[in-house]
Amino acid sequence: MATEADVRRIALAMPGVTERLSWGQPAWFARTLMARIWEPGVLTVKTDEREALAGTEPETFFWTPHHERSPQLVLVRLAGISGELLAELLQDSYRLAGGEHSSRMQP
Repeated sequence: MATEADVRRIALAMPGVTERLSWGQPAWFARTLMARIWEPGVLTVKTDEREALAGTEPETFFWTPHHERSPQLVLVRLAGISGELLAELLQDSYRLAGGEHSSRMQP
């Protein structure tokens, strides 16, 4: 099970990532938003695989009508993923948010 503390640790280990509030919630930015706490226990990340993730694990990956106009955004229930998967999701989101190219981060 991943936690908000894991998100913070992994995100801030990536080159150039900063943390600040977005809509009153912790958020992490590369060049643009890469991740944000949507609500307690739920993280927003960018991905090119939103449909596939939600199709295979809808209890973990989903989106709301608010996210319909942003097809790269997916919500992730942190309780449903491992630290390793969280690191992969954040690395992909970092790349999509314009972060520097780097090797995969380890949890």
